[in-house]
Formats: sequence, structure tokens, C-alpha cells
Amino acid sequence: MSDKELDERVARAVDNFMAGYGCCQSVVAAFADIYGLDEVMAKRIAAGFGGGVGRLRMMCGAVSGIVMLVGLECGQTEGSDRAGKSACYKVVQELLARSERENGSLICAEILGLNGHDKAHCTYEASPRTAEYYKTRPCAAKVESAARIFADYLKSIHNS
Repeated sequence: MSDKELDERVARAVDNFMAGYGCCQSVVAAFADIYGLDEVMAKRIAAGFGGGVGRLRMMCGAVSGIVMLVGLECGQTEGSDRAGKSACYKVVQELLARSERENGSLICAEILGLNGHDKAHCTYEASPRTAEYYKTRPCAAKVESAARIFADYLKSIHNS
């Protein structure tokens, strides 16, 4: 896959977010076809990871998207394959370490600057996507970062 194609996927992830999809949905859907997964199914699988997993403000949805994509790329499929499981964990840890360095945290609440009180009052109600929402949220940048991290990973394994 060319650099241009990967750049287009990063842009598609941001476009997905700006169209109203969650962070995880946006990242996973941008790469899903590589793994034979159609975009609708990818968005369904990733839907519950929005808002830091069900809007609980835990692990960032964009970061969850990285984890899901790594599983699609190199996840083991045999329960007894400990080496395969370990190899997948290694990639996840490396990519998430990069995300944490670039974004300051892997935790949605911390990325959004929510303190304990704000986090404790999270509801299941999705925030309306308004111009003000997009102005106050760093999420589009986090989606772009996650998609770029995964695209760079794909470059590194396919160019080596």
C-alpha cells in the first residue's frame, strides 16, 4: 500500500469522525476493508468503544481502534498460540506507547481534561455534534493521530 493510500485512510478516519461517528468507529472503518471487513460491520463492532468505552471516559476510542486493527493485522487465532498472542501484545504496547507520548494519555477523561467529578457524572447520552462540540473537543486530532500511528505501523511491516 502506497504512502498516498495510507494518507487517504488517515483523512478518511477524520472525515468519519466529522460525519458523526465515534472515535473508534472512525479509525477502524478507515482500514476495515484491508481485512475483508465491510465498513458497516466495522462501525457496528467499534460502536460501543466511543466516549472512552460506552461514554465511561476510560480508554480513548481512537486508541481502542488501534487495538482492534492490530488484532485484525496480527492477532493469533489458535488458543494455544502463546507466541502469536505475545507478538500481538508487543505491537499493541508499542503503538499505544507512541499514542501516549503523542497525546499525553490513553484515557479519554484525561485527554478531555475531565476531573473526577465530571467523569463521575458521565451519562450514556451521546453529545450532540454541533460546531461548538467540534471546537471544544480534541477528538478529531486524536482520531488522526491514531490512524497515522496505525498507517505508520503498516508501512513499517510492509516495507521491511
